[in-house]
Amino acid sequence: MAKKFYIKTFGCQMNVNDSEKMAGLLKELGYEKAEEPEEADIVIVNTCSVRAKPDNKAYSFIGNLKKLKRRKPDLLVAVAGCVPQKEKEQIMRFSHVDLVFGTFNFVKLPQLLERVKEEGKVVEVLSSRIPEEEKIPLIDSYLENPYIAYVTVQRGCNRFCTYCIVPFTRGRERSVPPELVLEEVKRLADRGVKEIHLLGQNVDFYSYGETNLADLLYMVSEVPGIERIRFTTSHPAGFSEEIAKAIRNIPKVCPYVHLPPQSGSNRILEKMNRGYTREEYIEKVRMLKEIVPEVALSGDFIVGFPGETERDFEETLSLVEECVFDQGFVFEYSPRPFTKAATFPDNVPKEVKNRRLKELQELIKKQALEKNKQRIGKVEKVLIEGFSPKGTELYGRTLDNKPVAVEGGDELIGSTVKVKITDATPFFLKGKPVTAETKN
Repeated sequence: MAKKFYIKTFGCQMNVNDSEKMAGLLKELGYEKAEEPEEADIVIVNTCSVRAKPDNKAYSFIGNLKKLKRRKPDLLVAVAGCVPQKEKEQIMRFSHVDLVFGTFNFVKLPQLLERVKEEGKVVEVLSSRIPEEEKIPLIDSYLENPYIAYVTVQRGCNRFCTYCIVPFTRGRERSVPPELVLEEVKRLADRGVKEIHLLGQNVDFYSYGETNLADLLYMVSEVPGIERIRFTTSHPAGFSEEIAKAIRNIPKVCPYVHLPPQSGSNRILEKMNRGYTREEYIEKVRMLKEIVPEVALSGDFIVGFPGETERDFEETLSLVEECVFDQGFVFEYSPRPFTKAATFPDNVPKEVKNRRLKELQELIKKQALEKNKQRIGKVEKVLIEGFSPKGTELYGRTLDNKPVAVEGGDELIGSTVKVKITDATPFFLKGKPVTAETKN
C-alpha cells in the first residue's frame, strides 16, 4: 500500500500555496493524501506567526501529535513554515518532532526526508533564500480545488512595518521571473484550472527586469483556458493607477482589490511605519473607484495598536465610512517577537481592544449588507467550486469575490453559471441558476 501524508496549514494563502507545493512533491514520491492525521505516515504542520492566534494554534496541534506518535512510532512528524523560521529551538523541544524546516527550503523536502531516514532528527532552517527557490514554480501543486489555483509571484517584504514579522520569516522582496509564472499558469490551465490567484506579500511591488504587476496581469490573461485572475495582497504605497487600469482593461482580471489600511489615524500609521497617510489611502481608493466603478474593496485592520487612543480609533471608523468596504478583516494587536512594536508599551487594555474590534466589525458588516442587498434581483456570473460545508447548497464566487450559495446539483460544479441573486447577508449572497455558460 502507498504511504500517506497529511498537511495541516495555518495562516495565509501563501502558506496554502506552499502546502500544495509540498503535497505535490510528496505525490511525486508516491504518497497519497490522508483525510486525517491518524491515517498518515507523515504529518507536516505548516505554521504561521503573523499573529499570536495561529501561532498558538500551531503549537497546540504539534503538541497533540505526541499521543499519535506514541501509538504510531514510525510516524514522521515535520514542522515547517514561519514559526521554525523564528524559533526553531522551541520546536525542537518537542521530542516527537522528526523534521524542522523553514519557509525558504521546503523545495528540498524530498532530500530532507531522505536525511531523516539516515540521521534521525533533522533541522534545516536557513535565514536567507537558497538557489533551489527558483525551482518552486516548476513544482506541480496538489490542488484541493481543481478549478482554482494559487501562483506565488512575489515573496518577502522590504517594508518593515513595526508590528509585522514577515521580513524576518519570509526575507527580503524577490519576484519570480515572468516566464516561470507563465509556465506554471499554463500547466495549471492544462489541468482544467479556470481561476488564478497571483500571490505576493506585497504583490503590487512585483518587479522583474522591465516587468511590473500590470504587465504580468496582461501576460497571464493571454493564457488559454484561464477565465479569471485575482491578485493579493496589495499595499497602499504600491498600488498604482497603472494597476487600476489593468483591472479595468483586462476582462479576465476580477474587479476586486484587497487593500489593507490597518488604521485610519496618521499618528498610528506613522508608528506602524506603513509609508502612507490617511489622506493618501483615501485618494488611492477614490482613484480606484473612479477607474473601476464596480470594484469590490476589502481590507485588514488592527485595533488596539500600542498608544491607540479613542480619537485614533474614531479616525479609523471615519476612514471606513468614507471608503466603504465590501469586506474587512479586523484583528486585535498582538506583539510579535523581533518586531519594533514589541518594544512599545502595549497600553491598550484587552477589554478596550475587544470593544473596538466589535465596533469596527459591526460597521463593516453594515456596509457589506447594504452593498450585498443591492445585488438582489441581479444576474451574476458565478464560478461553482463545489458544495458548501453543510453539503446542501453549491458554493461559488462572483467576479468581484462575493461568496454565493447556489441551488443546484453537482453537474454544475466547475461551470461558470449565470445566477439570479435572491437573498443577501453581510457575508454571502444566495441565488438560483439562470443558465450554465460553460461546462467541463
